[in-house]
Amino acid sequence: MPDRTHVVVIGGTSGLGRHFAETCAERGNDVIITGRSEERTKGVADEIGGHTRGLALDLTDPERVVAGLADVRRVDQLVLAALHRDHNTVREYRPADATRLLTVKLVGYTAVLHALAARMNDDSAVVLLGGLASHRPYPGSTTVTTANGGIGALVRTLAVELSPIRVNALHPSIVADTPFWDDKPAAREAAQTRALTKRPVTMRDCTEAITFLLENRAINGVNLNIDGGDVLI
Repeated sequence: MPDRTHVVVIGGTSGLGRHFAETCAERGNDVIITGRSEERTKGVADEIGGHTRGLALDLTDPERVVAGLADVRRVDQLVLAALHRDHNTVREYRPADATRLLTVKLVGYTAVLHALAARMNDDSAVVLLGGLASHRPYPGSTTVTTANGGIGALVRTLAVELSPIRVNALHPSIVADTPFWDDKPAAREAAQTRALTKRPVTMRDCTEAITFLLENRAINGVNLNIDGGDVLI
């Protein structure tokens, strides 16, 4: 019987992170998901089933990341999908909210790789989740745009520092079937209209793209937009 792939999904209790974790569990992989609440994370792991377990991890406190991931023994594939949403305008700026988001996406993601690098092997691969706001800013996206732009730069330095481990990033536009966008039909329709494909980006689309970035051994240091061609126009 072939050895199971060991997958870690940081931010795997909801949305795209959970969808990817569910797909990995269905494939028979060993899956670890993390979330801020221990009770909720373990409950979601039970719902996903298979060889899935949950760990509590809060990336807003990066000094505790090493301890939080001490129980992770092996990492073949790592997906960093944790996020902290922040609608924050320059004229009504909230530095504390901006700091939390930037800590999660930049310091927190890097702290996770610091904690887990020694448990990865030469064939391991990493995918960071950014977003299209890095290319398509909107009113209130200052912190989000900055964080996602930072992810684009972070991928390049991580690929160099962690070689031969591969590191890539996925930058989706609005992912129409995630819970966050359920009650925002106007935004979903606008994204679909802008896309050259005239169809929404879905969690399945993103999961397939993440899988490609993890499994294709020649892809490294790449920032992949998944937007139906939105950024072309």
